[in-house]
Amino acid sequence: QVQLVESGGGLVQAGGSLSVSCAASGRSNYNYAMAWFRQAPGQEREFVAAINWNGRNTDYLDSVKGRFTISRDNAKKTVYLQMNSLKPDDTAVYYCASRPYYSLGSRSGEYDYWGQGTQVTVSS
Repeated sequence: QVQLVESGGGLVQAGGSLSVSCAASGRSNYNYAMAWFRQAPGQEREFVAAINWNGRNTDYLDSVKGRFTISRDNAKKTVYLQMNSLKPDDTAVYYCASRPYYSLGSRSGEYDYWGQGTQVTVSS
């Protein structure tokens, strides 16, 4: 069983920055692909960003490219999402997810463990 715990969400004004983290535990090998998804009220969960096992490959939702950066520290078993130039449309619960493969994926069905989510609210 893998536990993923997100932290760092909060309230920020449009144009501001926020960083969220996801700490993993419970698995002997943490060097697997990780991703961030988000879900706004009344909407489906959507892919935001993903990173492969060694951090050399990343993928982003088009609307966050150039504003968000996903990174990881395998020694700390932690994945980060740095969010800059935030917009009200970025308001959502952000979830981190883990999948048992080294390569990244962008579909929620490809991920088998999920965190509880952290709220990010961007005011206009």
